[in-house]
Amino acid sequence: MNAIISASQLESDLAGENPPVLLDVRWQLSVAKAAGEPPFDGRAAYEAGHLPGAVFVDLDRELAAAPGAGGRHPLPDVAEFGAAMRGAGVSSGRPVIVYDGGQGWAAARAWWLLRWTGHPDVRVLDGGLTSWKGALETATPKPSAEGDFEPAPGAVRLLDADGAAALARSGVLFDARAGERYRGEVEPIDRVGGHIPGAVSAPTTQNVGTDGRFLPAEDLAARFRELGASDGTDVGVYCGSGVSGAHEVLALAVAGIPAALYVGSWSQWSSDPERPVAVGADPQ
Repeated sequence: MNAIISASQLESDLAGENPPVLLDVRWQLSVAKAAGEPPFDGRAAYEAGHLPGAVFVDLDRELAAAPGAGGRHPLPDVAEFGAAMRGAGVSSGRPVIVYDGGQGWAAARAWWLLRWTGHPDVRVLDGGLTSWKGALETATPKPSAEGDFEPAPGAVRLLDADGAAALARSGVLFDARAGERYRGEVEPIDRVGGHIPGAVSAPTTQNVGTDGRFLPAEDLAARFRELGASDGTDVGVYCGSGVSGAHEVLALAVAGIPAALYVGSWSQWSSDPERPVAVGADPQ
């Protein structure tokens, strides 16, 4: 099954016999703001207009645990995640479509978590809310019934720090962040810039076109092959905190390439001064 869905196909599915649950996961990375500029408020954006019937999901509270030793967006408590998903109407026998404002990172995090915990049918709206041409609503819907989804972690591969380090040597480990952060030229958030030794720079922003939609599957497959993901290669991904990396895992899925995610990512790796840091364009 394709991991993404077009707006036109979603419109058709919503009119079908088993319409999908819609999850709105609007979120933006928190970085230094200009003086007086308020932080992005995903719920406020949702309340200003969302897909009809969509339920808001808070990435920082429902798709991640509190920042700490596991990084800035560590895995959520599985029981709490399951309760949040059931409260949003998620059931194992009903498709789920997740979307965000258009960047795709937050939606991909929700997609990955649902896949990791065993949901069989979850897709991301390609292009996010900006691709939707239909009407929006401002009312907050209440699911007609609580869902029955019971998370069962482990359905897709998960890497820890040691596993990511090993994969960088034995397979290919993609760094989904911007190239300047990979090279260590800037680091606006974490303790130090650079990358995991052996990791290959593969910014996830290059997986989409100017309209925010993913490149064709064959183009994505060609890109990843050029970066080292040939047939049979063991592939992993990390980013800053396991959000944009989920988007790269999604792009790899569109290309037909399974990949593991290191959720702790650079925020966890770089917090430990004992772990090595490489800088520059060379994976080393």
